[in-house]
Amino acid sequence: MKQRISYMLGAFGHDMYYATLSGFFILFVTSKLFEGLPAAEASRMIAFISSLVVIIRLIEIAFDPVIGGIIDNTNTRFGKFKPWIAIGGVISSVALALIFSDFFGIAHTNTILYTILFIIVFIILDTFYSFKDIAFWSMLPALTTDNREREKLATVARLGSSFGGSSVGMFIVPIIAFFTLMVTGHSGQGASGWFWFGMIVAIISGGTALITAWGTEEKQSDLRQIGQKTTTIEIFKSIAKNDQLLWISLTYILYAIANVATQSTLMLYFKYVLDALDSYSLVGLIGMIAGFIAVPLFPILVKKLTRRLVFTIGILFMIVGYGIFLTAGTNLTAVLVGIAIFLFPQQLVFLSVLMTITDAVEYGQWKNGVRNEAVTLAMRPLLDKLAGALGNGFVGFIAVSAGMTGSATAASITSSNVSAFKMYVFILPAIVMALALVIFLSRINLTEKRHQEIVKELKARVVTESRSLSNLTTKFEEKFGGSENVNYFFSPGSINLLGENTNYKDGHVLSIATTVGTMGVARLRTDDKIRLYSMNFEEQGLIEFRLSELKDSI
Repeated sequence: MKQRISYMLGAFGHDMYYATLSGFFILFVTSKLFEGLPAAEASRMIAFISSLVVIIRLIEIAFDPVIGGIIDNTNTRFGKFKPWIAIGGVISSVALALIFSDFFGIAHTNTILYTILFIIVFIILDTFYSFKDIAFWSMLPALTTDNREREKLATVARLGSSFGGSSVGMFIVPIIAFFTLMVTGHSGQGASGWFWFGMIVAIISGGTALITAWGTEEKQSDLRQIGQKTTTIEIFKSIAKNDQLLWISLTYILYAIANVATQSTLMLYFKYVLDALDSYSLVGLIGMIAGFIAVPLFPILVKKLTRRLVFTIGILFMIVGYGIFLTAGTNLTAVLVGIAIFLFPQQLVFLSVLMTITDAVEYGQWKNGVRNEAVTLAMRPLLDKLAGALGNGFVGFIAVSAGMTGSATAASITSSNVSAFKMYVFILPAIVMALALVIFLSRINLTEKRHQEIVKELKARVVTESRSLSNLTTKFEEKFGGSENVNYFFSPGSINLLGENTNYKDGHVLSIATTVGTMGVARLRTDDKIRLYSMNFEEQGLIEFRLSELKDSI
């Protein structure tokens, strides 16, 4: 119970952070950060900072598999994941609070210096956020290998993340208004209010990261012991060879881009299209209620329907929500109904994807012989950050091109602006989501049943290999004395499916390795003597010779 609560609280703060960075930071940039500068210079800085955010995040995303490899290769008494959750959580939270400020007025007095400082702080933010993000979600397989317990942990974590993400939308407007009034004495959405909003999110995010590091325990198992240190090249090879990971990743990135494109602009929708910014908090409330209902339903629905069907129904619900948005006009009630239908299945879709990616850890181990927990699970955070980065740029693009910046109001937005807004925010995302569903149904075959079969086979392999190694070690100690500083080797056998009699004549051959092979144990000597013993030819006894003897006989 302690572990579930700790993991849930960590997810709560984590998604608060993600929603703030990916959905609302650019709104702060476009509305208040450069307020007071000449209009042309303000627009230039808004476009420049928005572009910088996208570029920095996209560049950093390319290193996510490497970060996953660093985490996989971490070995401390606290585990491989918890140190990065704590360190990344604290540092990235401090950086978040800083970017919601004007750097002590520098943004208005020296835009060049502000830009330099912003680049430094944002690179630090994005790097340490990546370490925390990847470590947090990659820790799930380390907490348990049981499929049902994984679903329970994932469910409580997603419940926490649902509340965290939704609470940002629910409370952002009143928090900003409250602190603006407290600091300036004026009502509205001032820069000081935005800063304290960022500060609150930073404190909660950093604090809950520490709680997760304290309250969880990474379990050691035979399957996890198979994991090994990986180089950068091996990291990318392991991803490329895991076909189910690649297909679910493509499915999710299409879904995430479409979802972020819509959710990150809903505040603009309420402010400039519906002229109902005060009602925007209802979006967060609806999202929180939807998550509270949907997340606990996930394990029940999966048990009765399977993840495949749950994912399919979820995407279809969201497409229906898009249809309501397009036909609702300025009817606030109809829009809220559409939001409820749109938001309700999101947690179900996310959990379906998360559990499939989690199962791809064992799938990759089964297929490639190497277990890469953090590398495999780095894909989901990587895709979220890619979608978030594109979402940052998307919000900036829409805000500037539609005139939704600075002191603009709903009255100043034209009908053509509204039509373009709906095309980019509702129509195109609906098409992309439909494409994601087609890929999922046609390419993903890593079902719950298939995963259970893979885990069973992997455990059988571990038992077989451990018995063989134990026998080898015992015999080595018997024949050569002790087993210190020994190395173990396995050379797989091979069979030719094609070309049995053409391989020695440069013909076409199709060979495959088998799980049957030769296992050996060896230890380095300080002299040139070689001593050999075979358990398959015990009647031969110990065979000894010196390398110098071989040299003389050649």
